[in-house]
Amino acid sequence: MPLNFELCPGRMIGGNNPCFIIAEIGQNHQGDIEIAKKMIKMVKDCGADCAKFQKSELEYKFNKKALERPYTSKHSWGKTYGEHKRHLEFSHEQYRELQRYARELGIFFTASGMDEMAVEFLDELNVPFFKVGSGDTNNFPYLKKTAQKGRPMVVSSGMQSMETMRRVYKTVKEHNQNFCILQCTSAYPLEPEDVNLRVITEYQKEFPDIPIGYSGHESGISITVGAVALGAKVVERHVTLDKSWKGSDHEASLVPEELAELVRSIRIVERALGTGLKRMLPCEVPCHDKLGKSVVAKTAIPKGTELTLDMLAVKVAEPKGVAPEDIFQLVGKKVTTDFEEDESITEDAVDNYSKKAKA
Repeated sequence: MPLNFELCPGRMIGGNNPCFIIAEIGQNHQGDIEIAKKMIKMVKDCGADCAKFQKSELEYKFNKKALERPYTSKHSWGKTYGEHKRHLEFSHEQYRELQRYARELGIFFTASGMDEMAVEFLDELNVPFFKVGSGDTNNFPYLKKTAQKGRPMVVSSGMQSMETMRRVYKTVKEHNQNFCILQCTSAYPLEPEDVNLRVITEYQKEFPDIPIGYSGHESGISITVGAVALGAKVVERHVTLDKSWKGSDHEASLVPEELAELVRSIRIVERALGTGLKRMLPCEVPCHDKLGKSVVAKTAIPKGTELTLDMLAVKVAEPKGVAPEDIFQLVGKKVTTDFEEDESITEDAVDNYSKKAKA
């Protein structure tokens, strides 16, 4: 059984707990705090568990030349990449405002710390868990410092190898028991053939004592629902209010109707997963009573006859007789009454035959 732990106050993940659904607002808010609030409200209304953003301290995430390089993309909010990123970056006070708003709505709030100083701020902000984006998954000094904070962690694995993920697991585990790993492919939007959902089952084998999840950038919801069917305990999807907005993440994001359908579909799949115990369920009894088959006499069988297989057939019969799976156990036993052709062979009319004897 995968490890269970409290990811957010009062919300356990892993084991038989419901899948935790993270709606990644990221920087799809266009740098506008009122749009960000609308998105938090949308995420709450759609039934997701958590609204998540991306927090950077830009001088710690990028070097000077990266910030100064020209940025002429159609998605640009400035002449340089630094201007672009500064337009989209909320201040510490704005983050506190967003956190207060999420608390008022009753939805969990966190962010990916995109550099070590951003993690320091998020720790000060008292977020329930840290999200490690794929770009920092192989940043081992960052991982160690983040794990040592003691908050639960959700670690994406885009752009990484299994060998690296083994190192990630060992590094985090040494300092923090409460974390999960998400299968992720870092492409926006993501084509189905590059999703590689089977990595989920490989992670479950490699890391059997932590929950495994999925972070998706594909179009639609089907693949994410499939991840839950494979056992994903946490899922993360980017969300937007309008896929045509400026920004490279919008095309790989879910609009409100899709997010609501994703949540609904995940909850249906969870109900359908069941216990793994195969048996006839109470809901199947009416069908069995109507169409379940029994052993019947293929020909007339006089009292005292020793049964052979060619005397028996299997049909839907009234009354119910011996179950078809037990037909071979009747061979060699004597009947204690006369049977007409097509009559049900009942347990009480066969010498030395009972469910107890079969056991």
